[in-house]
Amino acid sequence: MIKAAFRAAAFLALGSGVAVAQEPVTLDIQYLRQEVPPPPVLSNLDPIPADLGIAGAEVGLADNATTGRFMGQDWTLTVTSVPEGGDWAGAVETALAASPLLLIDAPRDALLAASDIAEGSDALLFNVAVEDSDLRAGACRANLFHTIPSYSMRTDALVQMLRVKRWEDLALVAGQNPEDQAYAEALRGSLTKFGMELGSETEWSFDADMRRSASAEVPLLTQDLGEYDVLLVADERHDFGRYILYNTWLPRPVAGSEGLTAEAWSPAVEQWGAAQLQSRFTEHAGRDMAPRDYAAWAALRSIGEAVTRTGSPDAQDLRAYLLGEDFELAGFLGRPLTFRPWNGQLRQPIPIVQPRALVAQAPLEGFLHQTNELDTLGQDRGEAECSAFD
Repeated sequence: MIKAAFRAAAFLALGSGVAVAQEPVTLDIQYLRQEVPPPPVLSNLDPIPADLGIAGAEVGLADNATTGRFMGQDWTLTVTSVPEGGDWAGAVETALAASPLLLIDAPRDALLAASDIAEGSDALLFNVAVEDSDLRAGACRANLFHTIPSYSMRTDALVQMLRVKRWEDLALVAGQNPEDQAYAEALRGSLTKFGMELGSETEWSFDADMRRSASAEVPLLTQDLGEYDVLLVADERHDFGRYILYNTWLPRPVAGSEGLTAEAWSPAVEQWGAAQLQSRFTEHAGRDMAPRDYAAWAALRSIGEAVTRTGSPDAQDLRAYLLGEDFELAGFLGRPLTFRPWNGQLRQPIPIVQPRALVAQAPLEGFLHQTNELDTLGQDRGEAECSAFD
């Protein structure tokens, strides 16, 4: 088990607008990461950063410390990285003994195990990695908030774009990995939600070296899909999808996990002050900010905003405030971010991007909601079926 402690150094001036004197408080945020061996992929062009997620939390902590030093707040971040086969339960218990505020960067089973261990305590956990939609619905937990968007939030955003463009004849190529299947299922759900459907679909089953054979194999695979306006790709490991672009039988755009994508965050987002956050992150980490970094940053900033506004470090006080109508987080996405009180998911606009530019941002114009247009993305109150938050 590897531990690292990071004490925030303030390097950004933020106007909090809060002038209420508060008693000095010390807040230690525990970042728990379950190490997972990188999956075998066809290309090594995109190495996984060793500090993925952690760097985002560090920048968020530094932002908190900027306001915190005027409010008598002392912020620290303790990172615990548990190796494969290590004592995950023990690490969770140790973290809970140190702090009731935990960021969990781990696969689904480990995330749920942490939630179960924390049940009965006043702890508040933030999921910064797992996108499974059912964790915001029937499998939700009362002590678990989500700052990473669900698959259905991302696919709803993409399908809104398809609808606006009137790209209605659709085909799908889906990988066999669990995350690929989960994304594909979310795509099907989003298409149904917005009155669309797949014309054809197939599964990616090649194990050949696509670096050498993509120009021969991909046209044959996509020829069997018939006519379509857009080819959707479900490849959340970013394994084979890159080889589909420009190798399809028909000259058509590619969207989904590759090509035109809907993401929590992208280096292509530069509006609404996002360039400032991007540059600060790059200065700190020496790389671009990834969606998991943004989710960790948003979790730290949400905690910081709640502590500053309530004047309390108590986890249950913070939970009540985060789920209330007064909470808002400036997330550099054009509108305030808030938490859904029925499942703990952070409401957020979803950028729709190609690798070098922002194309649009969902929710798109014309997709209306009776209370909040951001709730057109992902599970709305009537769809969530999350009794834990009742």
